[in-house]
Amino acid sequence: MKNTFGNRIASRLLPLAFALTFAIAPQARADDAFVKWINAFYPVAAKAGITEKTYRKAFKGISEPDPAVLQKAAYQPEFKHQIWDYLDSRVNPYTSGVGRDMLRQHERTLKAIERHFGVDRHILLAIWSMESNYGAVLEKPDRLHNVPRALATLAYADKKRAKFARTQLIAALKILQRNDVSPEGFTGSWAGAMGHTQFIPTSYLIYGFDADGNGHADIWRSVPDALATAANLLKKNGWQPGKTWGYEVNPPANADKFVGKTKTLAEWAELGFVRPNGKGFKNGNDRATLKLPAGENGPGFLATKNFFVIKKYNAADSYALGVGLLADEIAGYGGMQLAWPRPEGTLDIKQKFELQKRMKTLGYYDGEIDGNFGSGSKAAIAAIQSQLGMTPDGEPSAKLLKALRR
Repeated sequence: MKNTFGNRIASRLLPLAFALTFAIAPQARADDAFVKWINAFYPVAAKAGITEKTYRKAFKGISEPDPAVLQKAAYQPEFKHQIWDYLDSRVNPYTSGVGRDMLRQHERTLKAIERHFGVDRHILLAIWSMESNYGAVLEKPDRLHNVPRALATLAYADKKRAKFARTQLIAALKILQRNDVSPEGFTGSWAGAMGHTQFIPTSYLIYGFDADGNGHADIWRSVPDALATAANLLKKNGWQPGKTWGYEVNPPANADKFVGKTKTLAEWAELGFVRPNGKGFKNGNDRATLKLPAGENGPGFLATKNFFVIKKYNAADSYALGVGLLADEIAGYGGMQLAWPRPEGTLDIKQKFELQKRMKTLGYYDGEIDGNFGSGSKAAIAAIQSQLGMTPDGEPSAKLLKALRR
């Protein structure tokens, strides 16, 4: 008969024995408290099956928290973007154009993934765009962090995110122990989101998929693996093949009383909710939920089951709407038909592109024509405003565009 009690005691003492022998070697520059935290966390990792070899490999040369991680964690925007500003920066001629290029470039891969998982290829491209700008973010060193160091930093110094970070750190160490990624290539966002499709470690362990057949789900360097991993997440969360994410609709009067209600598409049509392009709804028995993201004066959307599956990737309605609208544009279905209730004097997305093009023609701007007004665009605007005798606030406006047209 096995000594089960003795086995239980031994299993409890084993991590302690590791902790007594494990220690990060002192560095020339070190945060002693951080190093102490890393050493003290090893028993937790050991209990989860992480070997001392893996732990040493993960934290080799790391003896200080990542200050950039703490800066980004502490940053809180002073204002909330309106839905149209959020979508303008993500669903526009630039992102849809690159999406169509990627559709051609990865056609065979996307078709194979669509056949295997039943997930629309255009949805996968839209997610890729939303998450990493089709991988462009991975080429920007200032946006990347060593994942174990970033998560250890949050677990050590950020009380609000400590529990999340500890869980993700254990998952990250498991990824490293499986040799899915090298310590040098183990990069991600400040909060540990990784690769082309920005999976956190726990989600990677659940949904990671080796599409290129090299034995590892490499979402950092393999586009097929990254897109297949995203498709796997959507499929396992109930994606309905061959069906849409939803429809743009022209809301009738008093539509706000129906916000959040779920009915069949046929029932919505009977209540006066029609598509602005004049087309009818497919599969009238499918159920959909009404969304009015800009209130009763803006366009409406009937969100079907697949909209809520997209939210398993990111829980925000604005994210799911962005993915759906961008996917439709990449597929060539056309953009939104109705206008957002923007404040008077502000620009829509086409006007934003026009303003950037005119500034570039005049030699004030040399960045991408992408409709996004970052520091480069705003500096150019301020310079032009000064020359025109306008207040140099750096903000795009209909007044400035009108002046440039003249």
